[in-house]
Amino acid sequence: MTEQAIITTTVNLLQDNIEVSGYLAEPKESGSYPGVVVLQEIFGVNVHIRDVTERIAKLGYVAIAPALFQRTAPGFETGYTPEDIETGRGYAMQTKASELLSDIQLAIDYLKNLPQVKKDSFGCIGFCFGGHVAYLAATLPDIKATASFYGAGITTRTPGGGAPTVTRTREIPGTLYAFFGTADASIPTEQVDEIEAELEKYKIPHRVFRYDGADHGFFCDRRASYNPKAAADAWEQVKQLFSQLN
Repeated sequence: MTEQAIITTTVNLLQDNIEVSGYLAEPKESGSYPGVVVLQEIFGVNVHIRDVTERIAKLGYVAIAPALFQRTAPGFETGYTPEDIETGRGYAMQTKASELLSDIQLAIDYLKNLPQVKKDSFGCIGFCFGGHVAYLAATLPDIKATASFYGAGITTRTPGGGAPTVTRTREIPGTLYAFFGTADASIPTEQVDEIEAELEKYKIPHRVFRYDGADHGFFCDRRASYNPKAAADAWEQVKQLFSQLN
């Protein structure tokens, strides 16, 4: 597949006196494209998330990465040092499921108003913290395809408190692909099994991928845990998943 030339920009999404920054990437050639929301790790909309957003746009989608920490840390982005991890975790702990879903819907509605975006064809993809949030976002009526990468805590908690996110599995209207590494200490095998069991229980179209020896963050080529083989296979699966949106 020939990669498309793209245009990137930072946009502001406004709702009820809340302004959320979003990194937008779209094909340069005019046309009608599905929309994809890209959900950040705890490190903000940093160079990795911008890169993923651009890679998706090059495949023929209009992609947007909303800043999920906008309420507490506008403009936040960082690297992957232990100090960065602690800072990012602190901001993640301040998020609430209702606000995250509102911000994601805001991003979807922004895309709907772009003339080159199909109004009924949206997907989302998220990593780490964003992988958990993607599972939440999968419950939104507009989302037809979700890629959730190593989302920790799906079976044990939800942002802001309340029943664990996995209890909302029955609400998922579309297809969900979940990606995990077997060496990821933050997501025990039993939790992956529980997620898969819930998806099967409610007959949600899904696939669960378990990569032998892959650790948390295996898709990110800027982290020490990057696993090229697992990342390459996962990307092919993502492309297959999002092809359903066309």
